Amino acid sequence: MSHPGPSHRYSRPAIWLHWSVALPILIMIPAGILMIQEGLSRDTRNALFLLHKNLGTVLIPLIALRIWIRLRQKAPPLPASMPRWQVRAAGLSHGLLYALMIVLPLSGVVRVRAGGFPIEILGLSGAGRIVPRSDALAEWASLVHWASGMMLMALLALHLGAAAYHGLILRDGVWQRMMPWRR
Repeated sequence: MSHPGPSHRYSRPAIWLHWSVALPILIMIPAGILMIQEGLSRDTRNALFLLHKNLGTVLIPLIALRIWIRLRQKAPPLPASMPRWQVRAAGLSHGLLYALMIVLPLSGVVRVRAGGFPIEILGLSGAGRIVPRSDALAEWASLVHWASGMMLMALLALHLGAAAYHGLILRDGVWQRMMPWRR
């Protein structure tokens, strides 16, 4: 089993931001799916909407910081034994994950605000109306948010599957690059 040295790991800030963004996303996915299901009590639906839209809004600056750090710090090298197609697939899937981490919260904010609904955390921050009220814009943003969410779930399944394959089967050090407990 290969254990990457410090030069083969992401930086501590990158690891911290990875998990600070990943874990809330993994909470928001089931909340987002459940909140639109029929048969929920109004209180449950409201609680899920509050969680989903406010947590997504709070993540925007963390995602921006994560992308900024990623652009400034080169990713640690992948194992030389990794097939070229896997290296390309990893690069493409990470690029798409970053793009979706931008599109999803922004389309969610546009959908909610254009639909005339509040985002409580923005109200607390004193942020004014950043999106005009528009049913057409809300509908478009809703479609973008839904389609992006479907793509994110598919990419996360691929990402988690690849991480598990590298960590549990190949044991080639790829898994450990982002694990917070291996330093």
